[in-house]
Amino acid sequence: MTKLLIKGGQIISMDKDIGQLDRGDILIEEDKILEVGDGIQVHDAQIVDASKKIVMPGLIDSHIHTWQTGIRGIAGNWTMGEYLRGMHANLATSYKPKDIYLGNLAGALTQINGGITTILDWSHNNPTPDHTDSAIDGLVEAGIRAIFGHGSPKPDPKTGQKHFSEIPHPEHEIKRLRKGRLSSDEALVTLGMCILGPHYSTYEVTHHDILLARKYGLLASAHMSGGFNRVVPDGIYKMRDDKLLDSKLNVVHGNDLSDEELKILIDHGVKMTVTPEVEIQMGFGNPITGRVMALGGHPSIGVDVESNISGDMFNVIRMALQIQRMIDNKPFADAHKPIENLSISPLQALEWATINGAQMMGMEHKIGSLTAGKQADIILVRADDLNIRPVNDPVNAIVFYANASNIDSVYIAGELKKKNGKLIYKNLSNVMRKLEKSGERILANTHAA
Repeated sequence: MTKLLIKGGQIISMDKDIGQLDRGDILIEEDKILEVGDGIQVHDAQIVDASKKIVMPGLIDSHIHTWQTGIRGIAGNWTMGEYLRGMHANLATSYKPKDIYLGNLAGALTQINGGITTILDWSHNNPTPDHTDSAIDGLVEAGIRAIFGHGSPKPDPKTGQKHFSEIPHPEHEIKRLRKGRLSSDEALVTLGMCILGPHYSTYEVTHHDILLARKYGLLASAHMSGGFNRVVPDGIYKMRDDKLLDSKLNVVHGNDLSDEELKILIDHGVKMTVTPEVEIQMGFGNPITGRVMALGGHPSIGVDVESNISGDMFNVIRMALQIQRMIDNKPFADAHKPIENLSISPLQALEWATINGAQMMGMEHKIGSLTAGKQADIILVRADDLNIRPVNDPVNAIVFYANASNIDSVYIAGELKKKNGKLIYKNLSNVMRKLEKSGERILANTHAA
């Protein structure tokens, strides 16, 4: 059996029983963590010197539309209305399966390069099974841990067609995937459903889709909010009354949910995900990170769209933290009174991108912290880089100073994906050339907004 000993690093375990170690070791065997502690002695292990590194669990991106990687930057000045028209009713319709494959492959590699070991890939541009299979191919080839969230396209209907809000999720596709290549819940890439939900579909469709997810034992994720009138204004109450709310439902955004609606969701175990940078640009309203925490929830966070913002999760952590501090500090500023303390700590912010993301995905038993028995999803961050040294507080160093360039090594299920600051994936330059050509073709065949 192959053993690996990561030795002498500053450890941020995200495990409350272990905490932080100024100097510690992590013993790995195959794909699992065997032990975390100080001074671990073993005679048959490969040694990795982590003496100038911060060692922590891989970051978790709880919401990203990975297929959009090839058109980076196109949505940087878009409102939500422009995004729906420009992306879903326009650019998305020109995607061929190979474009989806390249976007997912390059997008997943970007995430790995930035220390992200797990993503929820919210894949909602799959008009054919070939598009779906190509999206999965990209994730598998990249080697990332992912929930492939099967979604549904949102083109403008042609004459005689129903609006997308009236179309139930296709069971034949979910059955094909669940009985086929994504049948295992223990594989690196697993299956989820990305549903329209009551803000973007009729209640009949929402009811159908959640029951479909339950039938196949899948996490269901739904966008709520977006600056538009809801299709079903009282959808949360209907879902509660019909017993459709549970821990296998994930709500993304939720900015315009009332406190009562939010409490109903959290009390029923629904997990909330915030994508702060996209939400504030596109006019959704204040991110609800603090509101979720005040009601006893455990928010997770995500990049959302790389057609709009960087895929760097360190930036998302900072954005989410400082926006929430601004919200909490505002009453004091309005009253011309000094604040007495800060409402959110850096460690809490780091939880949003680690253990909370794992809980949202139903994977807290295997990822999200450096804990014996969990999967060896581990990143090493250089502590002697110019922008991060001196590291007087490792958590503060990660939350306020680190970026993707500081990631030295990435392990996913014990397998090395990045070493000495370089991705191990071969033919990266060829992939990026193809991605660039893919984006050029898509943009040339459509108009932006």
